[in-house]
Amino acid sequence: MSKGRQLKDRIAERGLVQVMAGHSPLSAKLAAEAGFDGIWASGFELSALHGLPDVSLITMTQHLETMAAMAEASGLPVVADIDTGFGNAINVIHAIEQYERAGAAAVVIEDKSFPKVTSLIAGGRQDLLRVEEFQGKIEAACATRKDPDFLVIARCEALIAGLGEQEALARSAAYEEAGADMILIHSKQKTPDEVESYVRAWQGKVPIVVVPTAYPEFTVERMKALGKIAIAIWGNHAIRAAVTAMQQVFRQILDEGGIQGADKAIVSVEEIFRLQGMDRVKADEKRFLR
Repeated sequence: MSKGRQLKDRIAERGLVQVMAGHSPLSAKLAAEAGFDGIWASGFELSALHGLPDVSLITMTQHLETMAAMAEASGLPVVADIDTGFGNAINVIHAIEQYERAGAAAVVIEDKSFPKVTSLIAGGRQDLLRVEEFQGKIEAACATRKDPDFLVIARCEALIAGLGEQEALARSAAYEEAGADMILIHSKQKTPDEVESYVRAWQGKVPIVVVPTAYPEFTVERMKALGKIAIAIWGNHAIRAAVTAMQQVFRQILDEGGIQGADKAIVSVEEIFRLQGMDRVKADEKRFLR
């Protein structure tokens, strides 16, 4: 069974699946152990991991290799955040070939111009493509995939750009017409009202994907009540949690002049060994090293 089919089956079974962002194989493995349905191969998180702004500086090769490693480590379907598709429709064709071959379950392509600027930054440049040009990208992606279960998700940034609900709905309908399997709608409002209004107004046949990063009170219960949302992506919580923990521990070590206090608050080395699979290494050494 392909990962795309696996993701579709989970949606059919549960109605709404929860996908956790990741930036490394370890973060993906932890998300799988926690019980999430899939991994969001986040461009934002990978950019942050490299200490870079999320403005199309991470290359396709960097993102692709990390995505493939996360898929292998977690065993979960991976939704690949490929921003604008790394260029125009020709770049999208190449990207789809590579991501499908590498084991992604889905890709998300957004309708911004290349290079993009991260969506939630205050006062950031949010230039959108002409509808027809973005339709070409979606059509190229759909025509390129070999597995019909490989999902092509169109990300509409009209609300992020301040263009309003009607523009968002019109663009989403055009992207569905171009072949998108789902529409990801994003907002930087601090409450879910804008997204909830859009979802209620959506008359298309394809389901909706949401990333409620800016409006955390948009719970799974509220999403299910709307009846049109198939995927909830928790979009940047892995890297934020990691940064929080590291900042606290690093500060504590300096403040206390040693690791005696911090050592009690973090996982044991044995837990890291478990995550690394060291028991298998020991067993294999005993069996094969002579």
